[in-house]
Amino acid sequence: MFEIVFLGTSASAPSVRRGLSAQIVMYRQYRFLVDCGEGTQRQLLRSRLGFKRLDKILLTHGHLDHILGLAGLLSTFMRWETIEQMEIYGGRATLDRVHDLLYKVVLRGAKPPMALRLVEIRPGCVMQDQHLELTAFPVTHRGASGCFGFLFREKPHRPFLDDRAEALGVPRGPERKHLVAGQSVALPDGRVIAPDDVLGPVEQGASLAVVGDAGRIDDLVEAVRGVDALVIEATYMKQEAEMALQYGHLTATQAAMLAQQANVRQLILTHVSRRYHEKDILAEAQALFPATMVARDLYRYSVRRDQTVLTEGPEEPQAAVEEEFDVSA
Repeated sequence: MFEIVFLGTSASAPSVRRGLSAQIVMYRQYRFLVDCGEGTQRQLLRSRLGFKRLDKILLTHGHLDHILGLAGLLSTFMRWETIEQMEIYGGRATLDRVHDLLYKVVLRGAKPPMALRLVEIRPGCVMQDQHLELTAFPVTHRGASGCFGFLFREKPHRPFLDDRAEALGVPRGPERKHLVAGQSVALPDGRVIAPDDVLGPVEQGASLAVVGDAGRIDDLVEAVRGVDALVIEATYMKQEAEMALQYGHLTATQAAMLAQQANVRQLILTHVSRRYHEKDILAEAQALFPATMVARDLYRYSVRRDQTVLTEGPEEPQAAVEEEFDVSA
C-alpha cells in the first residue's frame, strides 16, 4: 500500500485554498517529497507530517513553482530541524537550477546542515529494495529539459499465512523472517518447515504513477499502463485546449484520455488553474473516465492494489468549495 498526501495542488501560482505543487508519497519506512513549491514546509506542518525522515526529494522538473520551496525548507533545517542527509533527485538542468538556488542564494558559502546530495536521474530505475521499485520516465513539458514522472511499484510478494504457521508450531521470531525470505527452518522437534508450507500464492503489489507538468499524453501511455492510481495535472479545460498546447499543459479531457488509454484504475487530478470551478474540471474528466477525483491541499489517499481511497480531507463535500476566478492564472 502507498499513501499520498497532497501539500499543494494549484497551477503556476497559489490561490486562497491551494498551494503550489508538492506531495508526499509514503511507503513503509520511506517518505518521498515529490516537488517542493513555495510554502511546502508550512503545508508539511499543517498536514501533521512534519520534517522527520524527509530525506528524499524527487523533482519532476525545474520550473520555479515546483522548486522554490526548497530554499525555505533548507533554511529551516539550518536553524531548527536536524536530519542526517538529504537526497534531491532530478534531471541535470533541474539540478543545476537547484544548485544555484541552494548554494548561491541560501547557503552562500555556509556548510549545509546535513549531507546534501544532488542526484541526477535518467529514465529507468532510481532505487529499489526488497519491497519497492522506483523508476523515472521522461515527460514532455514546454521549456523544461530533463522532465520526469515517477512510478512507485510494490514488488510481487507471497503473503505470510499466520494461521498456517501457528498450526505448524512455527514460533514468532527469526524463524518466520527466514521463511518470508525463502529459507527453510528447522524446529526444535526436528521438523523442517519450507517456505511453501507457510506462504500463500504470489500477489501483485500496488502501483502509483506521479506526473508533474506535461504537454502531451501519447508518450506516457506505456509508462503508466495499468497503474492503480495516476496523479497528473489538469491545468486547463477543453475549451482552452489551444492555450494548453501553447503552454505545454494538459486539459482535464486529455488527462482522462490518458487514463482510459492506459487502463489506469484511478485518476487523481492536480495542478488545477484557479480560473475554473473544481466541479467543472471533475465533470469534464468524469465524462470520459468516471474513476476520477480532483485532489485538494491536505487530501490523503490510500493506494492499494485495485483500490484507491480518500482517507483524510476537508469536511465539506467535493462540490461545495469553489476556487476564486482569476483569468490571469
